Amino acid sequence: MKIIIHGGFFSESDQSHEVKVAKQNSLKDIAQKSYEYLKSNSAFDTVAYAVSLLEDDELYNAGIGSQIQSDGIIRMSAAIMDGETQKMSGVINIQDVKNPILVAKDLMKEDDRVLGGSGAKNYATEHGFENFSTEIPQRRKEYEAKLKTGGKGTVGSVALDREGKLAVATSTGGKGFEIPGRISDSATVAGNYANEFCAVSCTGVGEDIVSNATSTKIVTRVTDGMDLKQAFDKTFAELKTIDGFAGAIAIDKDGNIYHQDSYPTMVFASFDGKIFEIFN
Repeated sequence: MKIIIHGGFFSESDQSHEVKVAKQNSLKDIAQKSYEYLKSNSAFDTVAYAVSLLEDDELYNAGIGSQIQSDGIIRMSAAIMDGETQKMSGVINIQDVKNPILVAKDLMKEDDRVLGGSGAKNYATEHGFENFSTEIPQRRKEYEAKLKTGGKGTVGSVALDREGKLAVATSTGGKGFEIPGRISDSATVAGNYANEFCAVSCTGVGEDIVSNATSTKIVTRVTDGMDLKQAFDKTFAELKTIDGFAGAIAIDKDGNIYHQDSYPTMVFASFDGKIFEIFN
């Protein structure tokens, strides 16, 4: 059993030592809680659980603490994918829910599994998800001061369970100050993809990740026989040609964990029951 999570890029926010330590401690705690959860749950359920914990922590730009768009409204996106069934479900630009990833997970049972805007919100309301404002005072101050943060904030989780099954989940509060209606990578196969061989979650500038098809390329290359490092190296070399800003986390079917970013520093933590690895 293995798990790795990410919380976007450290450079997206206050770069003080205090914030760095807070994120290290938070990621370690969430990774440990998620690993304990994984002991008695599937990879699919675990990645949703892990991402919901990240959404509940205002240190990250997802769920609580999401960025405010140019019209003063928060719109969030999230997706989850089951490596065994190769089915993905997601919500795009959903408003006023606490945990977009749990709405995305709930959609997995539907024929129409990716919903956007008011349709996503209506589905959430009809299925018992309470109305909830994810705005925090810090984000409102940033918005009012037009303090752009660069849009590098997303959270994600990849897990391998005791049965050898993989899953991935990703959630974002957007890049901040974007045009309403902008689609991020998080609820697409470019930013969130898994099959029986590999699972990958991305963070960074969504347009770069979509242009590079980052998650899909890495998973496809592992499926076709590359090892995880080779798949990452080739995909990130291609990302470099467009000066792309991205980070990614992954686990393959053999339990190998890998992470890489094109610019410093993606914040992440992994745990296999014995050893933690946490960004420095």
